[in-house]
Amino acid sequence: MAQQPQEVLKALSAGKFAPIYFLHGEEPFFIDQISNFIEKNALAESERGFNQVVMYGKDSPMSQILTNAKRFPMMAERQVVIVKEAQNIPDLGKDMGDRLLLDYVQNPLPSTILVFCHKYKTLDGRKPISKELDKKAILVKSDKVPEYKLSPWIDEYFRTKGFKIEVKANQVLAESIGNNLEVLTNEIDKMLINFTDKVEINSQHIQQFIGINKDYNNFELTKAISYRDVMKANRIIHYFSQNPKSNPLIPIIALLYLHFSRIALVHANKELPERELAGSIKVNAYFIKEYIMARKNYPLGKVIDNISYLKEADLRSKGVGATGMEDTEILKELIFKILH
Repeated sequence: MAQQPQEVLKALSAGKFAPIYFLHGEEPFFIDQISNFIEKNALAESERGFNQVVMYGKDSPMSQILTNAKRFPMMAERQVVIVKEAQNIPDLGKDMGDRLLLDYVQNPLPSTILVFCHKYKTLDGRKPISKELDKKAILVKSDKVPEYKLSPWIDEYFRTKGFKIEVKANQVLAESIGNNLEVLTNEIDKMLINFTDKVEINSQHIQQFIGINKDYNNFELTKAISYRDVMKANRIIHYFSQNPKSNPLIPIIALLYLHFSRIALVHANKELPERELAGSIKVNAYFIKEYIMARKNYPLGKVIDNISYLKEADLRSKGVGATGMEDTEILKELIFKILH
């Protein structure tokens, strides 16, 4: 069974290295996190010149990769071979390449740490090489963090850095940046270098150091819609129309679709206590009163209508029936239909 990235990082931090790591999946962040740790920590700096090799899949057939893996280290306990962009290895997934790797997996050189960074897609789990990697190597499946788990993930990331983040500021990050962890962590890390003390991060910090306006962002838009605050929603949409590159249409549509899907679930589970209701729609209990208000403001029939408007806007954003409309026009019409 594929191991979780956190488990592997914990073992690596304890100095436990394995002969083969195959890192694959849709989320490159965890793949980079593990491979970077090995690259920086498996060898002393003085040993890397002779004993650390970085290869790229596009230029490296399997035979060449394994020739490097079978070398013995020079004046060191081990050597490291890292294959970046392993999804582009020309013969991986083909009979010859898979057979070569299969043979090596069954009898790896103990003094080599061989790391495959196979990004953006997974191996076919039905193939013998996948099954053998699962048995004999460290196989890590790097999945995208689902939207409903993003806020807890952000909390935990700040905790690992020694910081805390307010609930609202967390939600602003989650809803404005989304689950592209590379972008999200880069923005967080750039912000945190501005602090010498371990402060609690708030919305003002987010605006000051990341540039997400604390009053005009996706979080405030969904809140204004929940409370059916027409004036505030229109102010936010006007701000978005002045900054279209920073506020692209498709992620806004996706966020609003999720929002109204949750409101539909609140209708379906209206008898539940608030904390259980929050759990059923996978939001922090801090925000459940907003969804209860949204249920009052949007009868179920209107929720269904709004979801159909969102689907229509999504098609228009992709050029279907848009009749030359700009994204800002599509968004303004969508918000009008949702609110009225």
